[in-house]
Amino acid sequence: MKTFKLKGLRILEGSGEELLHHNIEMLDGLIINKEDDQDRWVLEVYTKRDQLPLLRRLQNERDEFMLEAVITKENNTPVVFISKIVNVNEMKENINVLFMGKIVDQRKSKIEALLETLIVDGYQGASLLKQFKKEINSQ
Repeated sequence: MKTFKLKGLRILEGSGEELLHHNIEMLDGLIINKEDDQDRWVLEVYTKRDQLPLLRRLQNERDEFMLEAVITKENNTPVVFISKIVNVNEMKENINVLFMGKIVDQRKSKIEALLETLIVDGYQGASLLKQFKKEINSQ
């Protein structure tokens, strides 16, 4: 197992056609790569008690939801997880929350989004391939 410092956390929740973003104000946090055969990660967050209603609702109503986690440095690109809440521990003034999740391979979704954009822009056949390669190489 490998442990890293969790620097930021945001819950992404679908609501109808909207995507709601819930920033979790962390007091402290860790993220652990379990390095198991299921590629699971554990996220442990220590936060203020005012986050409790949101977290309890998610725990009770959602089997899984998306998280964006910033790992190690605040300026790192967020990593997206499909996750669930494993446990919420209430303390005097704050709470401790354990999430279990799997990383979403964003490279694939970015490539699919790029292809979709190029097709909508009218590229097809050889010109689609040429423009796709040009876009990928410029990133």
